[in-house]
Amino acid sequence: MVPIEHYLVLACIIFAIGLIGAIIRKNIVFILMSIQLMLSAACLIFVAASKHFQSNDGQMLMILITLTAICEIAIGLVIVLSLFRQYKTNNSDFFKILRG
Repeated sequence: MVPIEHYLVLACIIFAIGLIGAIIRKNIVFILMSIQLMLSAACLIFVAASKHFQSNDGQMLMILITLTAICEIAIGLVIVLSLFRQYKTNNSDFFKILRG
């Protein structure tokens, strides 16, 4: 049986990779993928805690986070595609001019 600390360390590493990718990357698609990595790390923590405490609450939260991530990716990709069609770029620095 794998101790919960290993799951937590793995989730922290995955979250850190996602956070660094969201901060450093300029491509909006890669930023969305990095956010997905961070949400997956949160799901891993909830499932590990659920297994450790013999409860199903973490698994239910994982399903909720996964559904939220699916909606976020779908809406984000629609916005990115519409902006790409109009401006022919998906660089996040370019879209700072769209602020109100």
